[in-house]
Amino acid sequence: MGEWIQNVRDAFRHSAEFFKEAWQELKKVHWPTWKETYVATLVVLIVVLIISFFLAAVDFGLTRAIQVLIS
Repeated sequence: MGEWIQNVRDAFRHSAEFFKEAWQELKKVHWPTWKETYVATLVVLIVVLIISFFLAAVDFGLTRAIQVLIS
């Protein structure tokens, strides 16, 4: 029974140490401002739209080419 209790105590000690170290690391993180987040999101959306239009054009072109070859 004593070994089981010691294992539980060790688990709690390791868990507490983990959360303490994780909190210390989170304090070191550079959290973006609202403006940085907004601009980064806008850039991602614009790039996604450009790539989507490009892939749609390629798909349309290939579909037409295959239809011409088949018929």
